[in-house]
Amino acid sequence: QVQLVESGGGLVQAGGSLRLSCAGSGTITAFNAMGWYRQAPGKQRELVAHTAIGGRPKYADSVKGRFTISRVNANNTVYLQMNSLKPEDTAVYYCNAEAKRAYWGQGTQVTVSS
Repeated sequence: QVQLVESGGGLVQAGGSLRLSCAGSGTITAFNAMGWYRQAPGKQRELVAHTAIGGRPKYADSVKGRFTISRVNANNTVYLQMNSLKPEDTAVYYCNAEAKRAYWGQGTQVTVSS
């Protein structure tokens, strides 16, 4: 059984920073790709950032230049460094990992006050 456990969400003022972490565990040796999605109230879940083994990170246009995704393959951990946060970044952030199927974390709330 595979689990993704997120941490690092919280409340921050506009212009501030947060770092999200996601650790994968269970009966899997490596994920082909890991990433972050977010879902704001009343909106669909959207891709924030994504990194695949052997590929270049991909970012949503709205976060380019502000967010950075990084990954430690050895322990199936992915991070999202979020700088210059804006109120429109407020959402529940979900970790995603892909192997033979997609796995999701439980979500962590990020709230950016103006």
